[in-house]
Amino acid sequence: MGQLAVRLRYLAGRARRLSPANLREFTEQVRRVSKAPTPVIIADMMWCAFRYDMGFRDYAVWDIRLLNRRERKTWMTHPKSYRITKLRNSPDARDLVEDKPRFYRDFADDIRREWIDLRTAALPEVEDFLARHEHVIAKPDQGFGGAGIDRIDTAGITEVAAWRAGQIERDQTLLEEVLVQHPDLAALYPDSVNTLRLVTYLDAAGTFHVIAGVLRIGNGGVIDNFAGGGMFTMLDDHGVALYAAVDKQSHVFERHPITGVQIAGFAVPMYRDAVAMVERLSRRLPQIPYLGWDVAITPAGPAVIEANHNSSVFQMKPTVSGVRTGLLPRYRAATGLDL
Repeated sequence: MGQLAVRLRYLAGRARRLSPANLREFTEQVRRVSKAPTPVIIADMMWCAFRYDMGFRDYAVWDIRLLNRRERKTWMTHPKSYRITKLRNSPDARDLVEDKPRFYRDFADDIRREWIDLRTAALPEVEDFLARHEHVIAKPDQGFGGAGIDRIDTAGITEVAAWRAGQIERDQTLLEEVLVQHPDLAALYPDSVNTLRLVTYLDAAGTFHVIAGVLRIGNGGVIDNFAGGGMFTMLDDHGVALYAAVDKQSHVFERHPITGVQIAGFAVPMYRDAVAMVERLSRRLPQIPYLGWDVAITPAGPAVIEANHNSSVFQMKPTVSGVRTGLLPRYRAATGLDL
């Protein structure tokens, strides 16, 4: 399938899923920054979707209304990321990395946590697992964006068999021990494990590329995902935060609102170790060259959380960074695709 066919399929799917509420949300975000009239914003969003292969959320989150034509052409977009996935990754990529029990078994040495599958474990195994852990993370065996993830206090579980049946009915079939994060990251925000997203590409010549390094930070919840209420900032090639953080609603945080820690300049501990780990794991999956790796940093070293075969795109909005160009050149250089 060629790029045009993939692009048209993606745009048709997004058009079917677009809701008036989302359109209003995106338009309001743009209006807060640009002060442009709503009809002008909507018309420009439509033009950018056609001309630059850009999602409406992309347009709103990355302040595209403020940019000129030359600058707009440099921004990576979610439709373009989808094209890389379809054109470069194996058709069975999703099954290989996003079936979480399979992924945990395949990469057992690097997940650094105990886990159990409630559908297949015997009841005594479940009871022993709960007895060993004061708190556990419950999640679906499929899914993304932090959906369906809860932190559970095991002391409140009295009838394990009935509780287990309820978890299976809710599709929270995976239980994991709660990772202990590095003290530096706990000081940034202690109530979630603050993770890295490393967007990587392993090219045909065997060269490994880190296209983007991202620090995701929780904010009032137990997960750090952007879609689940968290925030993010971009990292330089040494793992140091370049800018303040932003959340899904484009709120900007110079300091963490709960801990007061300054975000720009925050240095992720063991960042080089994390990059080395995902390079090693990527070389075990040459049929999936384009991946978004989620990595926690524990006191003992990096731990892989999951790999995403169709990674989200992270770039920092110009009104925060002062930089009016995006990461598309890095994606082109890594993948060799004329996106």
